[in-house]
Amino acid sequence: MANDYKTSLSAIKSSFKSPAWWLSWLKIIFGCTLLAAGYVLFITPYKIVPGGVYGAGIVLHNLFPTIQVGTFGYMFDSVLLVLAFIAFGPRFGSKTVVAALLTPGLMNLFTYLVYPPEAMQSLDPSMMLGGMLDWSDHLMLATIVGAVILGVGVGLVVQEQATTGGTDIVAMMLQKYCHMTFSKGVLIADSLVVLAGLIVIGFGSDGEGVDINRLMLSGYSLIAIYISSRVLALMLDGASYDRIIFIVTSHHNEEFRRYILEEMDRSGTYIKANGMYTNADKEMIFLVVPRHEMPKVQRAIKEYDPSAFMVVANAYNTYGEGFKPMPEKHELENM
Repeated sequence: MANDYKTSLSAIKSSFKSPAWWLSWLKIIFGCTLLAAGYVLFITPYKIVPGGVYGAGIVLHNLFPTIQVGTFGYMFDSVLLVLAFIAFGPRFGSKTVVAALLTPGLMNLFTYLVYPPEAMQSLDPSMMLGGMLDWSDHLMLATIVGAVILGVGVGLVVQEQATTGGTDIVAMMLQKYCHMTFSKGVLIADSLVVLAGLIVIGFGSDGEGVDINRLMLSGYSLIAIYISSRVLALMLDGASYDRIIFIVTSHHNEEFRRYILEEMDRSGTYIKANGMYTNADKEMIFLVVPRHEMPKVQRAIKEYDPSAFMVVANAYNTYGEGFKPMPEKHELENM
């Protein structure tokens, strides 16, 4: 027992000395900082509601302006983390807990730093940083810049096998108890937040009345959700997905084989197949190529075997020679 304790203590001490450990935490902290800055500087002042718990916080701040968006974030995240631990057990590690609690604190800190005391309730962008960053006349630009920053911030956190809490937890609970897909759960949760923003901000439930410009903010909210999700996908999967190609042919084509090996400098795998309808023996080629090489494969198939059957799919991660190197041991342990 004593030896096990010493071994565990030694492992913990060694992890603190690992550069990868420090780099991982620095990325999480930087990601949370970007996320908080994106909301405070480009999203919240213009009442854009890009889903999530902080989008809900923006909606509630319009109803209760004395309470800051980050504080509402604390309220939501604290409850959701407790529910997640009850529903899933200790599945959420320290990184997720820190990210979920650090982000709203940074949001409140940035708010106090960029606004004078008299603007803390209104969050008037004309008073933010003395009016130096007032983009009220450039809402589309504010939406795009803010969404990109949000996507990069969340991407840095998720790259380290953590989440910022919020609707991710809601989606996981819907997946467990309502038997729906995770992506559908996120869509439902974010849609409800955007709808709440439309009712409260667009239709004037905060007492300011209906305004066509405020109604249009829901459109900007949808744009922000789309852009941030695409940036997040770019952060996680890279700018160019590799392509998985299955090519079914009725006979062995040596010219096509040489083209792949010599012209493209790639390799593939032959898989024995059998036609379900004809019951005839066929040959299936399994091939992975970068996206930019896909036209070469299509032209070669059309030239060497135009009767071939081809299926193409996205490969989000491809490891091995000619592609990404295999992850390090510490990366595999955290996946």
